[in-house]
Amino acid sequence: MPPKRIDHRDTAASLPAVLQFMQLLWAVVHGLDKTSKRMAGDLGVTGPQRLALRVVGLFPNVSPGELAAILHVHPSTLTGVLQRLAAQRWLRRVDDPRDRRRAILRLTARGARIDAARRGTVESAVAVVLDGVSARDREATMRVLERLARQLVSPAAKGAGRKSSPKPHQSRGKKRG
Repeated sequence: MPPKRIDHRDTAASLPAVLQFMQLLWAVVHGLDKTSKRMAGDLGVTGPQRLALRVVGLFPNVSPGELAAILHVHPSTLTGVLQRLAAQRWLRRVDDPRDRRRAILRLTARGARIDAARRGTVESAVAVVLDGVSARDREATMRVLERLARQLVSPAAKGAGRKSSPKPHQSRGKKRG
């Protein structure tokens, strides 16, 4: 007898609340990735690259470190994005006139055109959804996502659910030192 087919809608509804929430988060992540790839083909930039350009457009003369903080990424993560944007001539990295040891970021004319684009972007999809919900729902969603983001990067989350085990470079049963 063949196994019974599972209706994914029924199964999703019967999942515990935490798994239903995670399922929606994964759907959002998948949608972001898919839209980002399409943007790369249509506009020449990915979603994260466009987000960086949008922030630099809103805050000309932002430093790379400040941009990383605004985007909630480690500066080393942003380095590759900035290098690609500069190589494509969408962004310029220049010395800060007040402190030549510090770099600041500025859009090029080409980057400003990407910054101005609105159709077919992750941002446009988010704007449509946000326009269709109440301010109260937006604020509640923002609070939940902010808390989740903090929890995911907290030291407690990094060790959650893991048992103490040796570091990868340590062999079991041997003590260093």
